[in-house]
Amino acid sequence: MITDTKERIRIEAGQLLIQFGIRSMSMDDIASRLGMSKKTIYQYFKDKDELVLDIVNKNLEDSECVCEKDILQANNAIHEVILAMDKMQRMYGNMNPGIIFDLQKYHPKAFSRFRKHKDGYMISMIRTNLQRGIQEGLYRPEINIDILARFRVESIFIAFSPGFQQATKSGLVQGMHEMLINFLFGLVTPKGYKMVEAYLKKTKYFKD
Repeated sequence: MITDTKERIRIEAGQLLIQFGIRSMSMDDIASRLGMSKKTIYQYFKDKDELVLDIVNKNLEDSECVCEKDILQANNAIHEVILAMDKMQRMYGNMNPGIIFDLQKYHPKAFSRFRKHKDGYMISMIRTNLQRGIQEGLYRPEINIDILARFRVESIFIAFSPGFQQATKSGLVQGMHEMLINFLFGLVTPKGYKMVEAYLKKTKYFKD
């Protein structure tokens, strides 16, 4: 049970913004959905900008914690990627694809925080995974780690593009999974290829 009012606002407002989009949910809408007055929200957050920034900070911190746990739990670099697929399902399954655009256009401070995470933490984690995979003999040793780490991060957010959504008629998670699986198959050695197939056959991402 959530007893702290600020924490309740952060969690429940975050769920609303993620599902319906940031621009489409006004502070009046949020207050109504939370069953409290807008004045109560303003006791904890001076405006929507501050609320959005707080939500983004918390979500990114939680995401980093999950990444660290996945790295510790993973048996190898490929297993780490498979665990990331499950994380995508949990994080993005109910997310409005327009959220990145809303951040960039209407909430620059929150978008700056997101971009710092994207260009710093995410690239670092992918570089580490690529290095691990090479050391384990699962990824091809000749790959350019810097280029592929950047490519992978940028490709994640292709799925958020309105044009991509309209052209492919795919959901956010489906698009991200498809790109990740094909990225992974492009990295692996013959040993790694067999391991990817084995992992995928045990998951819901495998298609006969």
